[in-house]
Amino acid sequence: MTLFLDVNNVGALIRKIGNTAFMEGLLHYMESDFTRWSDFDKSARTAAHSKDGVIELMPVADDLNYSFKYVNGHPKNPHLGLSTVMAFGALSDVETGYPKLFSELTLSTAFRTAVASIMAAKVLVKRDPSTMGVIGCGAQCEFQAIAFHTLLGVNEIRLFDIDPSAVTKVIKNLKKYPNLRVIQSPSAKVCVAGADIVTTITADKTNATILTPDMVEAGMHINGVGGDCPGKTEIHSEILKSGKIFVEHEPQTRIEGDIQQLSASHPVHKVWQVIAGKEIGRDSQEQITIFDSVGFALEDFSVLRYLYDLAVKFNIGETVELVPSLENPKDLFSRTLQYSDVGNLDAL
Repeated sequence: MTLFLDVNNVGALIRKIGNTAFMEGLLHYMESDFTRWSDFDKSARTAAHSKDGVIELMPVADDLNYSFKYVNGHPKNPHLGLSTVMAFGALSDVETGYPKLFSELTLSTAFRTAVASIMAAKVLVKRDPSTMGVIGCGAQCEFQAIAFHTLLGVNEIRLFDIDPSAVTKVIKNLKKYPNLRVIQSPSAKVCVAGADIVTTITADKTNATILTPDMVEAGMHINGVGGDCPGKTEIHSEILKSGKIFVEHEPQTRIEGDIQQLSASHPVHKVWQVIAGKEIGRDSQEQITIFDSVGFALEDFSVLRYLYDLAVKFNIGETVELVPSLENPKDLFSRTLQYSDVGNLDAL
């Protein structure tokens, strides 16, 4: 039987231990997996692009587990009452191919993306960061803010969005964190002025320039999250050229990330090598570092492993017969005999 986790089940797991502990645990799983990067069979995700969005499949495997995520990105969805990003995924046993887990990944992806940002920031930001400017206050904004506050010690978050109601929503949701100062900024430039960390997390599928060279200061760490598919960017190319760029899976980021604006020969650095201690991150306190984050399947592999272990530990979720159980594994047809071969022809 396959363990099934819907949104309510995942919500119950998170409530069981709390947002911060959930992210801390996920960070441990993710750092562990990225440290053993070479153990994985990796590939860029497969994408089906349309005028208004993209639908993607993201597979990855090691010797024990195989996982995939189905995820979309449709910026116009909120006008239809739907989320911009929706996802689900599975974790299977490599030895047999049997699906161990089938899970929602919409809520989980928001946590996963924030934790991936923290994983990179831990090895890239300058010492003792205290302020972060966030441009884009959509569905993932609070997750980024909470992660940087609780896991990295940032105590001031500045917000900007062209939609004032989105900013109001974030401020309301972050009130439960009394030690976090949340400020609404009148412009993107004011939002990031003097910030230690800048997070760009906008949704529009366009070659936008959210961050311009005049907004960037020495020592900043730029957490570029929103530019994640061909034709979708946020960061001015001159900023990219002036900073030290770190990526997840380079073949994928060259196509989907902000570095799609640069030549294929422009140097980038693999964030997993910094996490594993094989390469230095920031070269100086004055250097501009850039995490060109597009999201990679290994991060979803980590969250699926984590969800499975938590669900088993706390006995949350249900089992479903996603694939048939057979007394004789060669006799699949016998399962059809459970149903009458004489149907109601009038129903046809």
